[in-house]
Amino acid sequence: MNTPRRPDLVCPAGSLRALQVAVDAGADAVYMGLKDATNARNFAGLNFDRSQAMQGVRYARDRGRQVLMALNTYAQADQPQRWFEAVDMAVDMGVHAVILADPAVMAYSQRRHPGLRLHLSVQASATNYEAIGFYRERYGIQRAVLPRVLTLPQVAHVIRHTDVEIEVFGFGSLCVMVEGRCALSSYATGQAPNTAGVCSPPSAVRWDAEGDKVNARLGGILIDQFAADEPRGYPTLCKGRFDVDGDVDYALEEPTSLNTLAILPELVKAGVSAIKIEGARDRGRVAQLASLGGAGRLHAGSQ
Repeated sequence: MNTPRRPDLVCPAGSLRALQVAVDAGADAVYMGLKDATNARNFAGLNFDRSQAMQGVRYARDRGRQVLMALNTYAQADQPQRWFEAVDMAVDMGVHAVILADPAVMAYSQRRHPGLRLHLSVQASATNYEAIGFYRERYGIQRAVLPRVLTLPQVAHVIRHTDVEIEVFGFGSLCVMVEGRCALSSYATGQAPNTAGVCSPPSAVRWDAEGDKVNARLGGILIDQFAADEPRGYPTLCKGRFDVDGDVDYALEEPTSLNTLAILPELVKAGVSAIKIEGARDRGRVAQLASLGGAGRLHAGSQ
């Protein structure tokens, strides 16, 4: 019987220090983005300028790890060159692959850099093998990141019907809508994550004190209220707490609602090529996942 291939552990890096921590903790690959709208995690105070990105790529490559550059928003009609130049920059830096959602950026990458490895972003919303096959045939993608709405049997079904590598999220949060199709942010703020590069643009976020409570508002909408000593995450509409028939709780989803540790053996058996940590920058979580397989790898017998 063939032993399932050990999937890569892919970890986020919102800063140079986070990249170094993830690499040192055992990540096989890190994914990062630039300080602009080409990156779907375009939060103030995070991400990389050119100099930092070059340092990060060098740090990872010197230790035998991969760097994936997320250019996973959709190029705007009046400035597509920004996305094309970001691809060129990623190639110059020596990244292992770029993570893309926009077909125009994929076409440019394939035409200008035919040897560049392309990963299909979750923002492309490819939920079945036919869609993945389209991107493979047209643009030569080599890996696809599946939306988090798919069940384990559905993931296995996709893998059985494609020769494209499949990457899934292993820890972080769920998404109540298929990634790439969310309308919640644009409803509240007038800016969509596919174009502005962030679910909650900083200009729409407000924190204000009310007695011993702290209110979090997005586009003027109250989406959460915290006690003075309660940990407060960055506010997004789908992860807010709301009053539903007198019960105040996470009505749509909890901020940390995705944890696949219990089903990792099944994911490995299904043949996933990579397990991705979403948004977490916690050394302990990276180390916990990395330790399951040794040398930054996961294995089928882990529990």
